[in-house]
Amino acid sequence: MRKRRRCAVGVALEQKTREYGMAERVLVTGASGYIAGHVIAELRTHGYEVRGTARRLVDGLEDVVAVDLLRDDGWAEAVEGCDYVLHVASPVPRGVPRSDDEVVRPAVDGTLRVLRAAADAGVRRVVVTSSVNAVTTGLPDDRVHTEADWSDVDRCPPYQKSKTLAERAAWEFAESTGLELVTTQPGTVVGPLLGPAAVSSAGVVLSLLARQFPAVPNIGSAMVDVRDVAVAHRLAMTTPAAAGNRYILAGEHLWLRDMARLLAEVYNPRGFRVPTGAMPTWLLWLVGRFDQTARQGMQFVDRRELVSADKARRELGWTMRPVRESILATAESLIEHGLVGVPAVRGGEAVEGGELLGPAGAV
Repeated sequence: MRKRRRCAVGVALEQKTREYGMAERVLVTGASGYIAGHVIAELRTHGYEVRGTARRLVDGLEDVVAVDLLRDDGWAEAVEGCDYVLHVASPVPRGVPRSDDEVVRPAVDGTLRVLRAAADAGVRRVVVTSSVNAVTTGLPDDRVHTEADWSDVDRCPPYQKSKTLAERAAWEFAESTGLELVTTQPGTVVGPLLGPAAVSSAGVVLSLLARQFPAVPNIGSAMVDVRDVAVAHRLAMTTPAAAGNRYILAGEHLWLRDMARLLAEVYNPRGFRVPTGAMPTWLLWLVGRFDQTARQGMQFVDRRELVSADKARRELGWTMRPVRESILATAESLIEHGLVGVPAVRGGEAVEGGELLGPAGAV
């Protein structure tokens, strides 16, 4: 590997930090996002100065730079004076994209834009948030996958393809420049929200609480708590031996129906009507003829997401919360932030027509 390039500003800052005990500064991209918000909280708890990038103001964060992953403007200034960069931001399509390039190009180009600025500024290390989508998609589900595995891009839907190609581009850039890089591959991220705006993958819990569908398809994934993901990012940033490594951050596979049963056990007595019945595959297929999102979901029916986080446990000293704790914390957070209303209850049963409000409206 080549030596990492360091600009005069970066060298001077490191010298000052050593001489005067100044806090190290970390740039976190996508600071208004679900994962990034928890990463910022974790870093600040451990005494780091945090600068964020976002398109809008971020509550509780004074140092925010308005930059766009699709434009070069402002990235040199955003990275200037930072010791580390955690590239958490990634474009997530609101619906099904019309073409792969709508998601792939922003993810790849945005990642390279951040890495280029970090290399020019001479930061110590960059941690890129990838996904288990870059590990398992399109591969057989008859074995446990590790960091040695890469998704088959020829069999990936657009989002999964974007995560895979963006991470591959990051490693190619690091190899050619000598930039010190670590990547993480979280599973489906659940856990408490820091605010009502950042729902992200926690939306799967919201969908069940708000009964946005009457039955549950046989789809599942490997899950992880957002707070544990934040800890892993800090460890990936600071553990010397982590340089040049990928780290899967996910637990055992969990079927959506098992999650629904847990939520029903806890919340149906409080007036919710969480669906627990199985959605026949033929019905999902029928809906998929008219709905692109359902059609995309067809390729994940009956498929297990088997991954191992042993490497992160062994090399980073990382641990995970029990998935039950994470799911219930997600549900309580959604209720607390008013993203799903508490139904009126009489005599232990939900009132017919009572309010249960979510993005889908009254249920």
